[in-house]
Amino acid sequence: MIGLDTNVLVRYIAQDGTAQAAAATNIIDGLDDEHQGFVSLVVIAELTWVFRRAYGADDKTIAGIIRTLLDSMEISVQDADAVRRALDRTTGSSEFTYALIAELGHQAGCVHTATFDRVAARLPYMALISP
Repeated sequence: MIGLDTNVLVRYIAQDGTAQAAAATNIIDGLDDEHQGFVSLVVIAELTWVFRRAYGADDKTIAGIIRTLLDSMEISVQDADAVRRALDRTTGSSEFTYALIAELGHQAGCVHTATFDRVAARLPYMALISP
């Protein structure tokens, strides 16, 4: 198993014609059931940010990228079940990372995750606190 950094996945997915895109394709196309790529939760969060901010991707596109990674036999996503639950709760919207934070806290036994963010506080397992 090899770890895959955000920039490798971005180049592979975007296929922007750079030498990095070709190198990323080489690596990812070489993965199989026995020699998987590992995608951490940090990479998942960064992917959503990069595709939303740098590429202007919409919620459906981002959700599709994450689902493709989750469904791939060649890719192992850290805490895949938590990522699926967060994705199902938000369908890839900008609230996805909040939902993932809340889901991971819940999974760790937290009663809730405290936040100052009113948008995040609307999600299950999040609680709005005031200063």
